[in-house]
This record gives sequence, C-alpha cells and structure tokens, in this order.
Amino acid sequence: MRNSLRELRSQRGLSQAELATLLGVSRQTVNAIETGRYNPALPLAIGIARFFRRPVEDIFQPDDPAPRPSARPT
Repeated sequence: MRNSLRELRSQRGLSQAELATLLGVSRQTVNAIETGRYNPALPLAIGIARFFRRPVEDIFQPDDPAPRPSARPT
C-alpha cells in the first residue's frame, strides 16, 4: 500500500518521533508505515487521517487498484 504520510509529516514540520508521540505509537511504527513495510490497522489509519484532517483514502492508496466488476449482459 502506498501512502503520503512522509509528505504530510514534512509539510507540518514534524519529525517521525514527534508524529509518533502525537499518534501514540513508536517512531519505528511511523518509519515502517512511511517506507511501506507496515500497513496500519484501521484504527491507526483513521487516527492518522483525523490528525491530518484528510480522508483515509487521500493518505493510503492500494498498490493495485481493485478490479472493477465486469458489466453483466442484460
């Protein structure tokens, strides 16, 4: 999953440690999310989105978009 956490954090002038403290997680967790090694659970993803006042889907994007359902013949 791709994300824009690093960019959002940098725009606010926060270090990984500062953001981690504000979110109640470790700096290592913030680093792992930013580098794509860890996908946050839904409560953390929502917390991140609320902190940055953005929709979750603006911050986290799937690597491969979900396939669209094929149209059924009528």
